[in-house]
Amino acid sequence: MNTVNLMPHPHLTRYFIMLFLLFMPGNIASAYADSAKSITIVALGDSLTAGYGLGAQEGFVPALARSLEKHSEKDASLGKISIINAGVSGDTSAGALSRVFWSVPESADGVIVALGGNDALRGVAPELTEKNLDTIISKLKSRGQAVFLIGMRAPPNLGRDYTSAFDAIYGKLAQKHNLPYYPFFLDGVAGEIDLNLNDGIHPNAEGIKEITKRITPALARFVKSINMSKY
Repeated sequence: MNTVNLMPHPHLTRYFIMLFLLFMPGNIASAYADSAKSITIVALGDSLTAGYGLGAQEGFVPALARSLEKHSEKDASLGKISIINAGVSGDTSAGALSRVFWSVPESADGVIVALGGNDALRGVAPELTEKNLDTIISKLKSRGQAVFLIGMRAPPNLGRDYTSAFDAIYGKLAQKHNLPYYPFFLDGVAGEIDLNLNDGIHPNAEGIKEITKRITPALARFVKSINMSKY
């Protein structure tokens, strides 16, 4: 008795799926495309990243996530973005280097590196801070993870030579590793009494809003670059 194979040929199956995706209604096709774009970003930093002195939803990471989500509503190419908070209060560049691989999962698509503030407050030699950050960036890039660098500035009371050497670290590293970077985490907030906690160092909730407003456009471009390389 002759039998008929009712299973479709695999090449034909793929062909019909492609036709379906090509000619399906635009809104369904768009939804399908958007569902594929989902990336994870880790924010590796210190107390500024961790959200020191703030409520659970007031810190840098949750505020940034909300800001990027608003951008995503206007620009579907950003896709879905998850941000993991890997900030540790009091952490130095050396401390972050010692924990980088267990703080940043291999599955992460990109990493925000925002470190150095505590190095400056402790007067750590700028060349040592630069070496630590350089190694962190190199380790992340060796995994194929994209890096966005956020700079810090040294307090002026440490002297002109120290501040000049320290402040130059981030631009040099961004150029060396061809990284997108934001020059100063506290831009627009440092020294503003109304935007900081009583310690005069850490931003309050309003200060965080100002920081995220300023930094979001650059981070949105970073996310887009990851999407372009991933999909």
